[in-house]
Amino acid sequence: MSKQPMVRKAFVASGQVQGVGFRPFVYRLAAEGGLTGTVGNTSQGVRMEMQGAEAEVQRFGRRLRAELPPLARLTNVDEHDLPIVEDETAFRIVPSSGQAAHSVLVSPDMGVCADCLADMRNPANPRYQYAFTNCTNCGPRYTITRSIPYDRAVTSMSCFPLCPRCSAEYADPADRRFHAQPVACPTCGPRLWFVDAAAASKGQTAPTAENQQQALEQAVQTLLQGGILALKGLGGFQLACDARNAQSLQELRRRKTRPHKPLALMVGDLATARALCDLTPEHEALLQSPEKPVVLCPRRSTPQHGADIQDDAAYLPDEVAPDTGKIGIMLAYTPLHAVLFSRLAECAPLPPVLVMTSANTGGEPICLGNREALARLAHLADAWLLHDRDILVRVDDSVVTLQPSLSSPDAHGTSAHNTSAPASQLAEPLFYRRARGYVPRPVFLPKTEQNAPCVLGTGAELKATICLTRGAEAFVGQHIGDLENPATLNFYEEVAAHLEKLLEVRPEALVCDAHPDFLSTRYAEARAEREGLPLWRLQHHVAHAAAVLAENSHYGPALALCLDGTGLGDDGTVWGGELLFMELEQAQWHRVGRLSPFALPGGDAAVRQPWRIALALRNLCEQAEIPLPPLHTPWLPEQAQAAAAVAEMLRRGINCPATSSCGRLFDAVAAQLGLCLDTSYEGQAAIRLEDAANRAPEHVRAALEGKARDKDVAALIWPVGIALQHDLLEMDSAGLFAHVAQAQAQGMDATEVAARFHLSLARTLAGMAGRAARKLGVNCVGLSGGVLQNATLARLLPLALAEQGLTALTHHELPPGDGGLSLGQAVWGRRMLAMAKP
Repeated sequence: MSKQPMVRKAFVASGQVQGVGFRPFVYRLAAEGGLTGTVGNTSQGVRMEMQGAEAEVQRFGRRLRAELPPLARLTNVDEHDLPIVEDETAFRIVPSSGQAAHSVLVSPDMGVCADCLADMRNPANPRYQYAFTNCTNCGPRYTITRSIPYDRAVTSMSCFPLCPRCSAEYADPADRRFHAQPVACPTCGPRLWFVDAAAASKGQTAPTAENQQQALEQAVQTLLQGGILALKGLGGFQLACDARNAQSLQELRRRKTRPHKPLALMVGDLATARALCDLTPEHEALLQSPEKPVVLCPRRSTPQHGADIQDDAAYLPDEVAPDTGKIGIMLAYTPLHAVLFSRLAECAPLPPVLVMTSANTGGEPICLGNREALARLAHLADAWLLHDRDILVRVDDSVVTLQPSLSSPDAHGTSAHNTSAPASQLAEPLFYRRARGYVPRPVFLPKTEQNAPCVLGTGAELKATICLTRGAEAFVGQHIGDLENPATLNFYEEVAAHLEKLLEVRPEALVCDAHPDFLSTRYAEARAEREGLPLWRLQHHVAHAAAVLAENSHYGPALALCLDGTGLGDDGTVWGGELLFMELEQAQWHRVGRLSPFALPGGDAAVRQPWRIALALRNLCEQAEIPLPPLHTPWLPEQAQAAAAVAEMLRRGINCPATSSCGRLFDAVAAQLGLCLDTSYEGQAAIRLEDAANRAPEHVRAALEGKARDKDVAALIWPVGIALQHDLLEMDSAGLFAHVAQAQAQGMDATEVAARFHLSLARTLAGMAGRAARKLGVNCVGLSGGVLQNATLARLLPLALAEQGLTALTHHELPPGDGGLSLGQAVWGRRMLAMAKP
């Protein structure tokens, strides 16, 4: 039998291939194929040289792509032949090498894996209940990494020398902790300690033998006794309290000045999540995914049995989320969380449930370091659970919901779920906040832009993010928050500097929002002047449109419905309900439709007091001679004096800026129905309105869920006019509002009115898009803007567009709100640079 020919081939894998167990994976494949050669980290990815029988080298190439480790992601594999190395007898893992302009993807931080949890639960294991257990399949990455190639020396673990046992694991290619850079154990790794308010007030905050030994027990007692605990998490500090204790919740809300905004919860296991929420298999898969995000889930109704209600495992006080029937819940995602829940479970009568929210005062960034947390949280926390592993960059928890993907109507006129379809077709994540677990995962751009220059998109004012491009990749940074103070601006600058250092890029151009007063705009202006860089100002909703089209790799002609609260328009008015035509490839756009404008009496005051907008729309109906019932609302008596002043403002046109905002229309309807008169956080009125719609009578709810026949849906939809005004299609905002007021006056329940408003709005917007699409000859409509975080509207609009023969393009990897528009800015800047070249 003839001997197979020997070959040697180089493979260079780029993508998320460092810090994810890729080299031991390659080592194993080489050993199984009887191959010799080398594997090592480089700035371009992982370089492999494989020598052996030609069939085995080819088989290695196939397995390399098909059998990746859990956290690895390949973006490209380059192959080329090499000369045979004589007398090579082994396969070796070689030291890392680095150079400028790398193409490696840094892994996001990942939740603790099942294998590490098993180690922590085994009393015979050296890492039994150790709060910093990790391996190549889990643990911190982005938040501890200074630069690439990813090695322990460039992480915040460099100050913890490995003990002999950890060193042996780290060096053994057969061990799952081989080159796991954060690897540690109780002998050589980070340590926990506890500080209470009394000790903190005396400056006694350093670790001691006593406050280390009892750290977890004291933390548990703080929580069980109703206290508020600040603990150092993965990307910053979190505030925790017992979510079943109404007094603790009220006190946390008082201290944080957060009266209504929902609080995120953490549980120790899936069984507890099931007790609290009605979970689908898709919810459970997302909760248990390596990213471990906060998932918005339908709250389970608590059985009503009098005084025993608090003894029920499903019990949660209303203070958790007073505005909605959904709660944000996550599984314990770090070893520290897991150990804390294990100790709590031993003491608590019911499975423990903790509030786990960002440790900050409203509007400020989360705390990062121990000293910072002790100083900034003194008025918020009763105690601190600290450790000495440094966090290099702040990263908050990601928040997602599940967006059902409904099938198109069948031959019988129904739009029900296709229950036989695989889970991936039934639902997908809809991001509210993208951060831990997902950042710095890129959005991929066309490969034709592989050599395009780096552009920085600087985002907006609210829910700020930045976006940096590198070749055919766009990196949207973590959620930063609202740029309303110097502390958050400093965080913003930290993120930009950290990402640039990690990616080894420098922007060659910047794109900012058109609003001159945004801090992100001022940052861009100052940096462009300082570094001599070109700067483009892009209208807010154009950036939204560019973002959703780029995320879907659609660069040709398309429409985009951009629906949000506020964005400065090119005409100086407040936009927010816009239909745009865009050719992203040519960096061209124009406005083709909008919601008909209405007034915002008092400007920003109207955003905080939505009843003002309701009065403005009633005034607009009267001017248009649209019949309205007498003004008998649930709220007018309390607002009578202020309402008279607003009426005078409207009559005289004083401080009443015009807006086409869809978000403000939601606010007005919520106020008219008495659901929300004053807001304490952004989007509160719309959240209450959507929650009311989801509690509508069963036959109406079926229409919202896509389970009703077309003729039954049609009977619920109000006719709303679309007119051509000044070369723009306009949806009659006042007409839709009038239907709301008339239905309310006729005694229709507010829940049904809310549902019919959603249905009618979706159908009318789709009709406006259909008219424009037929005129312009396009068949795709991008959907973006903060209003699309309303899961009900996000479900209805694609269905309504499909009835118009149009395909909806939606966000899959980024939030539809302002947290995603920096991508659109950066992509727009790339097109502008490309078009400027001769």
